[in-house]
Amino acid sequence: MLFLIPAYLSEESPIDYFAPSIKEYILKTDYFFVENEKTARKVIKFFAPEKKQSHLKLFLLDKYSESNDLKEAQKLMKSGQDFGLLSEAGLPCIADPGNLMVKWCHENNIKVIPINGPSSIILALISSGFNGQEFTFHGYLPIDKEQKKKQILFLENQVQKSGYSQIFMETPYRNNQLLEDLIKFLNPNTKLCIAANINHPTEEFIKTLKISDWKNKKPELHKIPAVFVLGK
Repeated sequence: MLFLIPAYLSEESPIDYFAPSIKEYILKTDYFFVENEKTARKVIKFFAPEKKQSHLKLFLLDKYSESNDLKEAQKLMKSGQDFGLLSEAGLPCIADPGNLMVKWCHENNIKVIPINGPSSIILALISSGFNGQEFTFHGYLPIDKEQKKKQILFLENQVQKSGYSQIFMETPYRNNQLLEDLIKFLNPNTKLCIAANINHPTEEFIKTLKISDWKNKKPELHKIPAVFVLGK
């Protein structure tokens, strides 16, 4: 079986924010697909501190991975070995490359078990006040300035034309620059939700304002995990 194991959104989140079943599934196996070994070990220690780190067998699964890179793990799964799939943050396979192994499991008749946990994307959306029936997640915006401007204007147009909420992210150290670009390129009346440090017990920041208001109330977002939502 493949267990889809959620990670915390903030290391400061109290353990009682999470379902006890996360720990139960982590204790069921020593074999895990991970995007980053250091982060994965911290997440496993957070949920199951009694688990011996020396027993862990971690297989790298990142955005550069291909199915052929995971043949050893796939052979073990076919022989009956259970695996866990850990995200860097939140739920696996959303803004995360884990779907590669989930797809392979379905093609090879291996059971997939999703485990309840937080998703920063969904939590940002439901906290925004925007349309939660119809929405699109775009992942990370382009780095190139002209392409980024074109994408920002496209997202604004989609909100106005369809009413769909538009969700996107940025690498935390570029958050401040993204906010500057949004203020620069978007219509002053367009509404933007910024959801930062989601699930942090004391520093969570979630607010929806018009762009004209954000211009005078810019939060400090440097190196802070954040999700951005445009909507009506």
